[in-house]
Amino acid sequence: MKISYNKLWHLMLDKKMNKADLKRATGISTASIAKLGRGENVTTDILVKICKALNCELNDIMELSREDEDAQGEVRRHYGSKEK
Repeated sequence: MKISYNKLWHLMLDKKMNKADLKRATGISTASIAKLGRGENVTTDILVKICKALNCELNDIMELSREDEDAQGEVRRHYGSKEK
């Protein structure tokens, strides 16, 4: 599974915010915003700052997504077996 920050980007669009606005509102670094853009891990402190600035909860800005779906739509579990 992988963390997706798509909800964050949608919320920012709804609030008519861009990444520079997010940086100013939260005080987080450009590097952290770049990590979010690439779907990489960031600290919970960063996520809390974003939630405070946007007046939202964690589940409003992120979600878990299945990344290892193969061509037949089967999902590989973390130990390698498949489920249909």
